Amino acid sequence: MRILVPIKRVPAPETRIRVLADGSGVDLEEVSFVINPFDEIALEEAIRLKEQGEAEEIVAVWIGSGDGLEQIRTALAMGADRAIHGEEEGALDSLALARILQALVQREQPGLVLMGKQAIDDDSSQVGPMLAGLLGWPQATFASRVTLLDGGRRAECTRETDGGLEVIRVRLPAVVTTDLRLNEPRYVSLPGILRARSKPVATVTPADLGLELQPRARVLRLEEPATRPAGTRVESVEELVLRLRDEARIL
Repeated sequence: MRILVPIKRVPAPETRIRVLADGSGVDLEEVSFVINPFDEIALEEAIRLKEQGEAEEIVAVWIGSGDGLEQIRTALAMGADRAIHGEEEGALDSLALARILQALVQREQPGLVLMGKQAIDDDSSQVGPMLAGLLGWPQATFASRVTLLDGGRRAECTRETDGGLEVIRVRLPAVVTTDLRLNEPRYVSLPGILRARSKPVATVTPADLGLELQPRARVLRLEEPATRPAGTRVESVEELVLRLRDEARIL
């Protein structure tokens, strides 16, 4: 079975993001980038499935400008067998990304698409469900455990809900999005880095896939969150209630 793992290039979690004065974007001058942590978890799970003999090939997919080649090499160094760079310079919304992935899935014919439940930069959680809808495939979202059954014909996925753990089973091929507690990604080793240099990276464009993309969403303006006021102490419950009513106006 082939597993396709989309990855996204995002600012490192410890990086402070500064919004440009005109609100047109963010200042990326001193920003370092990494693989989206949830996508890294999906890649680690794909590698583990291959190590268990459940998969034969792992294909990492990055969609965007050439700036993401470093993250592609990291994915190959972790254990992906090859990579596809979907080259697109323009801004892409969730539906456009899902349409590109749909075309790549139809070309590659994977038995499973493993991807992060969301990206830490926009937190939309939309691409996975949109991709499943476009393909007409079953989906299991926010998976904290993934087990293949019946020789890879079905997948059992455990997901955390407010009421406890929910276990669902889906027939493959399917789209599974991964949650934080699924696993802990491995560190990239020096032998892995050396092997990554010889692994193939194919480049395709939306035109190569027969796509004409017209994003349906655009960012009008970015603003930094308002500064939170400093906390204060109250002497009694009565004072707390009064402040919540008269100052915060939430009672």
